[in-house]
Amino acid sequence: MTDPTQALSFGAVAAHYDRFRPRYPREAVRWALADLAPSARVVDLGAGTGILTRAVLALGHQVVPVEPDPGMRSQLDAATPGTVALAGSAESVPLPDGTADAVVVGQAYHWFDRERAHPEIARVVRPGGVFAPIWNVRDEGVTWVAELTRIAHLGDNAGNVTEKYADFGAAFGPVELGEFSHATTLTPDQVIGLLHTRSYWITAPAEEQEKIDRDLRDLFATHPDLAGRETVELPYKTLVFRARRR
Repeated sequence: MTDPTQALSFGAVAAHYDRFRPRYPREAVRWALADLAPSARVVDLGAGTGILTRAVLALGHQVVPVEPDPGMRSQLDAATPGTVALAGSAESVPLPDGTADAVVVGQAYHWFDRERAHPEIARVVRPGGVFAPIWNVRDEGVTWVAELTRIAHLGDNAGNVTEKYADFGAAFGPVELGEFSHATTLTPDQVIGLLHTRSYWITAPAEEQEKIDRDLRDLFATHPDLAGRETVELPYKTLVFRARRR
């Protein structure tokens, strides 16, 4: 069951979210939208601050961002000239039937009420169009990244994402999976800033937030792969799920 407090917790940290959250590799976004005509109409559902919106725009497509949180919409509008985000949700998309060539989702699909969202997404996507949720998940094959995940109570990883989200309902065909590797270079303080944009930390009591921050600083100070380093490479796997509208 989606926790609405956590799902709508990001607006208060929208500027930091846009600054610190990882981008999506160009090849991953291109794979998600493969075979679409140039300037296709793509809906970015749960668009947040527009990180995925800007990646799709960079491929030459038209983008309609839809986002329920007003703070996130304001940040998207400020960071994405010429684009205005629509107020709406996966369960109530403010667009007519069959008007999208594709719907993409960056990081937000796990917040959806899928029983309601799948028919609504199918309503908006034309037959033969694409639905493609995309995740950046940390590569926990790296030992310090696995420890960071434990300290910060991060639930998303490649294993549980691929297990949970392999079926988009009867209106969509078989789901294909693409996987792409990349990394971001951050200082330890920037990694902590990134984790301050996670719903668990945002909604935690102050004493829990302080404990997480202390434990993270201890990790950077004492882990043999991290101690004394000014920057670290935070490795990601980008998982792209792609299915066509029947």
